[in-house]
Amino acid sequence: MSTLPNPKDIKDLLDDLLGRPVTVGIADPAVAADLNRALVALYVDGSKQLTAVLGMDLPLAACAGAAIGLIPKGGAEAAVEDGELSPMIGENVSEVCNILAGLLNNQPGAPHMKLYQVHLPGEQAPPDAVSRLLALGARLDLAIEIGGYGSGRFWLSLAG
Repeated sequence: MSTLPNPKDIKDLLDDLLGRPVTVGIADPAVAADLNRALVALYVDGSKQLTAVLGMDLPLAACAGAAIGLIPKGGAEAAVEDGELSPMIGENVSEVCNILAGLLNNQPGAPHMKLYQVHLPGEQAPPDAVSRLLALGARLDLAIEIGGYGSGRFWLSLAG
């Protein structure tokens, strides 16, 4: 069975990936209204069974996508003001989600997980995935600040 990564591992990965300091803290769990304008990434095992769901609110998705692509902070701010990610920021944050899959494959003998789909803010994610982000159980709720860009919320839930 897979286990959730610890917040320090997420911080370290994002520090290295984005090339800037990242601060990670505990946040409140997501509520349905949080997910209306959130990125939702689905992870599956080899038989395409849903194994994990990751969510990022629009500000965090915009900051992460801009930071990895070396897009100035204003690009992330414009995406938040517009309520949607530009195609480039969307592609960049999808790659961040892909790289985060490595943290889900941390247990010997657990099924290998890979990124299956990314639903950008404003796109309709499958209801079962959204309900996983709202369910109690194996979950991680974080507030993440990306140095020089801004902050937002991050949710990760293992499908049980």
